[in-house]
Amino acid sequence: MAREQLNSTSYNWNAFPDRPALAAALAGRVADHLTKAMAERGTALLAVSGGTTPAKFFAALSAAPIAWDKVIVTLVDERFVPASSPRSNAGLVAANLLQNAAKAARFVPLYHEAAGIEAAAASDDAALRSLPWPLDVVVLGMGPDGHTASFFPDADGLPRLLDPASDRIILPVHAASAGEPRLTLSLARIIDAGFIALHIEGEDKRTAFDGAVAPGPRKPVRAVLDAAPRPVEVFWAP
Repeated sequence: MAREQLNSTSYNWNAFPDRPALAAALAGRVADHLTKAMAERGTALLAVSGGTTPAKFFAALSAAPIAWDKVIVTLVDERFVPASSPRSNAGLVAANLLQNAAKAARFVPLYHEAAGIEAAAASDDAALRSLPWPLDVVVLGMGPDGHTASFFPDADGLPRLLDPASDRIILPVHAASAGEPRLTLSLARIIDAGFIALHIEGEDKRTAFDGAVAPGPRKPVRAVLDAAPRPVEVFWAP
C-alpha cells in the first residue's frame, strides 16, 4: 500500500498502512535530522513526548546507527511524578528509547523533587538554558481533546502557555483534565525546532486532528501549527 500524503500550508500529512511502517519512517527522518545537526554543530538536541503512542517509534529510533554520544535527549513535557512512577515520561523514554545504540545519549529529565510545580519549573528553566538551543528535532503527540505537549484546553493561563514570543523554556501547567500538575516546554521553544513532527495513531486521533484544523474554536494543537514557521510533519497510521 502506497504512503498517503496530504499537504496544507501549515502541515504535511504522512499516512502509513500500519504502525510499524510509521515507526520506521519517523525514526529514519529523525535520525537524518540529528545526523545533519551533528555535522553542522557537533551536537544534536532532541525533545520527545510520552504516552502510549511512541513506544514502537522509540524502539526503532534506539537502533539507528548514529553518533548517539553527541545527542542530548529531553522531554516535551512531564508529569510531576518521579521516574519510578508508571506515569512518568522519563521512565517511558528510559525503557524504550535509551536502549541499544541510544544508550550512549545524554538524557536531561524535567522532573526533580521540589516544593511544588512552580518551583520545579523555575529550576528547570534555569538549568536547561545551558543546553544547545534551538531544538534540532521535536516529536509531539496529541490527545483526543486536541492537546499537545501539556497545552490542555482547560489549562490555567493557556494564553501564556501558547505565547510564541515567550522567553521561558519550561512552564508549569495546572489542568483538571491532566491529572497531575505538569511541566512543559513553551510553545516558543517547540516552534523554534529545526524539524517538528506530530505523531498520532488510530482513527480517533485522525478525527481529532481533522476537527482541530477545521474552522471553529482553536484547539491547542492548531496553535502549534499556526505558529510554526515551517510546516509540521504529521505522521499517522490506523
